[in-house]
Order: sequence, then structure tokens, then C-alpha cells
Amino acid sequence: MVNYPSGVQPSRAAGSKKNKNVRYGKRGMGLEEMINEANSYYLVNHLAVVHKKPTPITVVHVDYPDRSMAKITEAYYVQPSTTDYNGVVNGRYIDFDAKETKNKTNMPLKNFHQHQITHLKNVLENGGIGFFILAFTNLAEYYLFPAALLIDIWDKSQLGGEKSVPYNLVSKQGIQINSKMIPSLDYLPALKSFFKI
Repeated sequence: MVNYPSGVQPSRAAGSKKNKNVRYGKRGMGLEEMINEANSYYLVNHLAVVHKKPTPITVVHVDYPDRSMAKITEAYYVQPSTTDYNGVVNGRYIDFDAKETKNKTNMPLKNFHQHQITHLKNVLENGGIGFFILAFTNLAEYYLFPAALLIDIWDKSQLGGEKSVPYNLVSKQGIQINSKMIPSLDYLPALKSFFKI
């Protein structure tokens, strides 16, 4: 129970309705947390080695409130990061990023960045496997989408093309990642199926 100041309980906004179509699976888990959970599961079970890349920062100031605790109070990004994750599956190098949207009809290209596209082009040119995990959170749907297709859409957008990736294209050209209990976002079967590894 939450104790609010003066014992006042927050009231529901006037006219608000309870959403009867709420899906309770994965409630409270963000996309990144679900991927991290899957990666831990894969590592422990010797299925894959995939890690989240650290964001490169330069620490400017650190406070030491206690002898055993250090707290970074000022830092800045050294350079744009590449993608969120990389690793090895069945002897193949993989590199990917995770993006999510509440939009039900498309994934806006503003969610992606030029340095990520450039990095994944380099990965593909060197024989690696590049992809995105795209989450349509209001639909509770997750897809593995190949980097090559998204790069093509990105390149066309730079010449005046579409500014988003349509949901219909993602659902047809990608592979839906099925929900499980453990891990909740088991993307490895989709990855192996799509890339034949």
C-alpha cells in the first residue's frame, strides 16, 4: 500500500476508462530489460554469448559520499555509440539494436541514427549478421527485422522517401518473436530461423 501525504489517495481522472484490452504478460519490463534477461539465459545455458555494449563516456567529476561508494556527478559522451548489443551465436558474429514505439502503424525512422546505420553497414560488409529488434509496445508485438532492409529504407528516406517503417512491412519481412516464460523475449529461435545459423 502506498501512503500518500495527509492520507489522500489519488483519484482517477474524470472520464477516464479502464483499458479492458490490457495484456499483462511482461508488465513492467522494458524492451532492454527483456533482451538482457534473454542474453543472461543464453549465456548460462551455453546457447549464445551476447552482451550490451557500454556507452562510451568520459568522467569529469566523482563524489565520494562514503569510503566505499563513488558517485559520478558529471560526465559526457565521448562519441555516439554504435548499436546496443553484439556477440556470437553458433560461431557467427551478431550485432543489433533495439527500438520501440507506441505507434501501432509504423516505426518512425527518427528512432534510428546515422551512426547506427553506418555501423551496421560495416558489420554486413564484413560478413556479420546485423538486425534490429523492433517492439510495437501498444500491440505487445516484437519482431526481428534484418538490418539490410532497414538500411535500404533509411537510404531512401535520405533521398526524400518514407520517414517510417510501416508495421505491415515489419510483420511481413521480419520474424515475430514469440513470448515465453523464460526468457520472456526469446529472440534466438527467430534469429536462427531467419539467418539459417
